[in-house]
Amino acid sequence: MNDSTTPDDAAAAERGRAWWHSRRGLRELDLLLLPFVEDCWERLDAADRALYQRLLDNEDSELLVWLTGRGACLDAEIQALVERIRAHHEAPV
Repeated sequence: MNDSTTPDDAAAAERGRAWWHSRRGLRELDLLLLPFVEDCWERLDAADRALYQRLLDNEDSELLVWLTGRGACLDAEIQALVERIRAHHEAPV
């Protein structure tokens, strides 16, 4: 961070990167991932943010299966995050 960059600027940049990496090009994934980042990113702690990045390292085909509930991730931490994302999507507005 340089002298002109504030912590708020760094946090906004991190959120922006997460949002951009969440754009997968598959509408089904975009409809699940983008609102989660928009609504929940600031409430995630550093460990959960790193976990979200690990989630995004997976192939779109795996993400689609997990996030649509047609299968479960074998990594329990990632599966718990998948469930949080799904719950966020299913929550009433």
